[in-house]
Amino acid sequence: MHTLYSEHHSWLQGWLRRRLGDGFVAADLAQDTFLSLLHGGVETDIREPRAFLSTIARRLMAHRHRRQLLETEYLDMLAQLPEPLAPSPEAQMMALEALQQLDRALDGLPPAVKEAFLLCQLEELSYAEIAERLQVSTSSVKQYLSRANRQCLFALAV
Repeated sequence: MHTLYSEHHSWLQGWLRRRLGDGFVAADLAQDTFLSLLHGGVETDIREPRAFLSTIARRLMAHRHRRQLLETEYLDMLAQLPEPLAPSPEAQMMALEALQQLDRALDGLPPAVKEAFLLCQLEELSYAEIAERLQVSTSSVKQYLSRANRQCLFALAV
C-alpha cells in the first residue's frame, strides 16, 4: 500500500483537481480513495493502478455530488419555510446528517426500490398508491419495501 500511495497519490490528486477545479476537494478525495482501499482490504497486486484508482475516485466523486444535491435540495426547501417554522441550525444539521445516512443506506438499490421507499416514508402513500405511481403491482411494492427496509437495517447495523 505504501508503494501504491507514494507512486500514485500525486498523480491521482492532479487528475482529480483537473476534473473538479478545486485543489482542496481533490486532496480530500485522493485521501478518501486510498482510505477506501485500506478499509476494503484490496490486494496490493494491482495490474493497472491508475485505472483502478481512478475508478474508485470516480465513484467517490459521484457520491460526493449526490450528497451535495441532497444538501442543496434540503436547504432550498428550508429557505421556503416561514421563519417561525424554520428549524434551528442544530436541528437542520441533524436532519441533513440523517438524510445523508439514509442516502448511503439506500445506495446501490434499484431506482424503483428507492422511490417506493421514499414514497412510503415521506409521502405516506399506501401500497396501492405507490403501485399506481410506479406502474407496478402491489406485490412488487411489498417486495421493494421489504428490500429497502432490509438494506436500511443492514446499513444501521454496520
